[in-house]
Amino acid sequence: MSRRTNSRDSEFSGSESPNGGSSSSESPPSDAPNADPDDEAVADESGTERLRARVAVLEEENERLRREYARSKRARHRRTALGLFAVGAAAIVGGLALPPSREVLFALGGTGLFAGVLTYFLTPERFLPADVGESVYDALAETRSAIRAELGLADVTVYVPPSEGRTRSSRVFVPQRADYELPDRDALSRTFVTAEGNRRGVAFDPTGEALVDAFERALSSSLADDPETLADQLADGVVQQFELAESASADTDERRVTFGVSGSAFGGVDRFDHPIPSVLAVGLARGLARPVEVETVRASDDDEYEYLVTCRWRSADET
Repeated sequence: MSRRTNSRDSEFSGSESPNGGSSSSESPPSDAPNADPDDEAVADESGTERLRARVAVLEEENERLRREYARSKRARHRRTALGLFAVGAAAIVGGLALPPSREVLFALGGTGLFAGVLTYFLTPERFLPADVGESVYDALAETRSAIRAELGLADVTVYVPPSEGRTRSSRVFVPQRADYELPDRDALSRTFVTAEGNRRGVAFDPTGEALVDAFERALSSSLADDPETLADQLADGVVQQFELAESASADTDERRVTFGVSGSAFGGVDRFDHPIPSVLAVGLARGLARPVEVETVRASDDDEYEYLVTCRWRSADET
């Protein structure tokens, strides 16, 4: 209302007076006053400070939640250890009170106390979420895939077992040509394999090498040399020991094993040298003492698994 009123006043003030003269006074400008740049800068700075404060609060809360999660995991392990201690102690006391069952109760008590000690002192002190490991693997997979693409290598991945005596680790070999021949051990020890003919390519340390080492140490016996038994061992290790997948099963055929995998902890299983196919292939190559060629594809919608990992190997005569 005031702005329109001022506009009318300016019209009348600019017109001639009844005496025939014009008004000597000019009306004030009708436009609204411009915003002060200093006020806008202060407002922007204030908004930025609020955002920074909010980010700081969220970071602190995130760190607190991480610490709380680690603390709860440790507390759960410690409670489990105390429970085992209690069972062991109760069994030993029962053995002292019940002589006829003393042998069984003493054995149970010793097992409970030993398991309690292991659980208490082997409680992990650091817990890393799966997305941390996946981000580390992503960088590795992107780099190696880029090398394969820029060198024009074949879409073939071969896992070669370690040499006799385990003086050298397993290697994952990507040949230049699909009709490849495996290079010798000395050539495979280098990243860029420049052997003659169709033995050219690149070779890397597989991501599953250290995991298979840990898997072998955890076994009560060595890796099986029978393909079916070995495949079942590795499928169980991927799910039960390393929790790399929610489920995995093996279907063994002549010189071939197809693993069905679901619920990968590291994203798409069909990427280069993914930990799951890498563990399966390295384990097969070690147990069978044969190079293993791996192909990973997404399963169809009507399949019970998300990915199919097919591992093939040649007979002793062919190698």
